[in-house]
Amino acid sequence: MTPKDPKSTLRKEEKERFMEKSKMRKLAEFIEKLSWDDLPEEVKTTVSFRVLDLISAALGAVNDPQIKKVKASYLERNNGTGGRIWGSGEETDISTAAFINAMLAHTLELDDVHPASKTHGSASLIPAAWSCAKYVHASGKEFLTAVVCGYETVSRIGMALGVTSHRKKGWHATATCGGFGCAAACGKLLGLNADELISALGMAGTQSFGRWAFLGDGSTCKVLHPARAAVNGLDAAFLAKTGMTGPEHILEAEDGGLLSAMSDAGDIGKVSEGLGTKWEILHMDMKPYPCCRSAHCAIDGTLRIRKIIMEEFEDPAEVVKKIEIRTYEVGYKQCAVSDGCLHPKNTMDAKFSTPFCTAAALVYGKVTGEEFKQSVVENPKVRKLMEKVQVTADEKISAEYPAHWGCSVKMILNTGRVLETEVKDPAGSADSPLTREQILGKAESLIKISYPEKEKQIAGEVLDLAEADQLPEL
Repeated sequence: MTPKDPKSTLRKEEKERFMEKSKMRKLAEFIEKLSWDDLPEEVKTTVSFRVLDLISAALGAVNDPQIKKVKASYLERNNGTGGRIWGSGEETDISTAAFINAMLAHTLELDDVHPASKTHGSASLIPAAWSCAKYVHASGKEFLTAVVCGYETVSRIGMALGVTSHRKKGWHATATCGGFGCAAACGKLLGLNADELISALGMAGTQSFGRWAFLGDGSTCKVLHPARAAVNGLDAAFLAKTGMTGPEHILEAEDGGLLSAMSDAGDIGKVSEGLGTKWEILHMDMKPYPCCRSAHCAIDGTLRIRKIIMEEFEDPAEVVKKIEIRTYEVGYKQCAVSDGCLHPKNTMDAKFSTPFCTAAALVYGKVTGEEFKQSVVENPKVRKLMEKVQVTADEKISAEYPAHWGCSVKMILNTGRVLETEVKDPAGSADSPLTREQILGKAESLIKISYPEKEKQIAGEVLDLAEADQLPEL
């Protein structure tokens, strides 16, 4: 009997592995076949609110000095047409429009987040899909369906990369996964078939990028991440339409796959798990405070305890001796370790500082855009109180992350009294959602910055996109 050739056996196993339908192909086939009529009513309602939340966050940032300079630079160099920069009426090419609109969307730190993947996918995919939809003259339903495809894609790619390990290696999931969501949404709008969608996703993946190094010195380039992801995903979809191919196994390939390069805990099965039955768009967190989501639980807990202190004392900040915050490891490393977190020098530092956000919440009783102005960052009262804040990583809370982004807050008063509270899920999460009134209030207050006295009209137009033959001008 002739012995089997080991090399032949290995080749057969490899061939069988590649003949099996890949997780990425299952995702691409889902995107290709999905229609508006396939969506559950809850998803249809939710996607309109997701678009409203993101667009309002972008419109609220139109006066940001940095974005104004970037916009001027890009408009000077790119004189195309077909795209429109939100809140300005300025025309440009669709790529530049997507790029600037994505920057606007991420500037205020008010864009939504998918906790299970730690992605702010909407900041890139909605601007990219909006530009593409305008280009192909898509209806509101076609645009919204594409946005759902983008949410489902970016969320699943993020989960596949293993959220904790991915972050601990220094990768910014909003950037690394964002391009995938944009490619999915734009590919859907361009009518790509499954093979073309796979190529678009593969090309988005091969452009995957984005590091957290900006936290070290308070650099302001974080908004570049969703902006570049928007353009990368948009380009990937258009390139796939021309016939350029991208790697189907961009995630799990032994040579060059993203899972092994970006994580020690990747799970390729997450890419297609629950498609059509579990809608990740229904598990989004809305941000009530304009800062890093990892600081929100501390703000919630601080505001809760502040109300109790106010029953007895006029100035809570003056009677607190020490504040102890225990949170999950990722949140601790992201918002309580670097010098910028511990001694913020500017707005960017402050937005990623749990000690600052805690102190500001206790001093002012609220955390809005006003509390991140330079004058507040430098406020001696806030600075003094920050020194009393101690943040540590808690093993139990860390074990519950990313299902729950929680913390505990303990305040020890000068009188010796101890006040403590636990926040399992911050305000705005799927388990602690904002009310419809709060959602509309947030959106209208931000839209008003770009379009005073038209905020209700524009909010209504966005919420009624499913009935629109074309997208409105913003």
